[in-house]
Amino acid sequence: MKAIVVGMGVQGQKRKKVLGKDFVYSVDKFKKADFKLINQAPLEKYNTVFLCVPDSQKLKIIKYCISNKKNILVEKPLLANTTKELKDLEKSAVKKKVVLYSAYNHRFEPSIKKLKELIQSKKMGKIYNCRIFYGNGTSYLVKKSKWRDKRLGVISDIGSHLLDICMFLFGKKINRFKTIKINKFENKASDHALLKIEINKISIELEMTLCMWKNTFTCDLIASKGSAHLNSLCKWDRNSFIYRKRKFPSGKPKEKILFFKKGDPTWKEEYLFFKKLIKTNKKTNLKKDIIINSKFMELKKFT
Repeated sequence: MKAIVVGMGVQGQKRKKVLGKDFVYSVDKFKKADFKLINQAPLEKYNTVFLCVPDSQKLKIIKYCISNKKNILVEKPLLANTTKELKDLEKSAVKKKVVLYSAYNHRFEPSIKKLKELIQSKKMGKIYNCRIFYGNGTSYLVKKSKWRDKRLGVISDIGSHLLDICMFLFGKKINRFKTIKINKFENKASDHALLKIEINKISIELEMTLCMWKNTFTCDLIASKGSAHLNSLCKWDRNSFIYRKRKFPSGKPKEKILFFKKGDPTWKEEYLFFKKLIKTNKKTNLKKDIIINSKFMELKKFT
């Protein structure tokens, strides 16, 4: 792999670090980089692009990359004004035999992977409901940003992660999608939201905010034979995965606790996953992105 990174902000720097010797050039119009624009980078020197730019810039650059037969990892979310735009991108990528992959690194969190394994084992029985909370304290930083305090705000930023996690855990088809509450406490765009969705008859409540002064991630899943509880993410702190086996007819459940040390492994794991997609000539599939985009299009009238 010979890769360039377009957009040298926080995400771009992380991608560059993980790339190691596979990194070739950086591209950024406003920060220190090898080139200001992607069309200035010599095409023969790279075969892959890591795209870490604002949403409004993504589609144009992706089209440029596909037309020049470059594989693309684009930071989430991959959004468009219409479903047709994303379907056309998928079709073009398949035709040019390149991989277009939207990055959702939380899929590679150790605790989330462990929860996926537990669900697939069927040990929990029938899943009744799930609640996920994701909050950080970036409200003021977002407010100062020229491009982040716009459109759907926290819903597209954190909410896209939560929808992806739910589809990863429970299934790709979102049967119901309901807005409970959207707030703009400190920002022009939403900085707190509460959504309710349903996947495979599982009721899921999603709460997200930029106004949580200590970074917090929790997930509680209740099922007929027990429950599972996740606390925090590896990038912030040591975190726990708790599995409680239900005692019948009632009583204190047997509890198993796993701890995962602080240190974010998701960037490297996602990079290896992306490399495997390319190596195995995996056909581009934007079904997940099309679903997330369509749900966000429904929310535009509320924001």
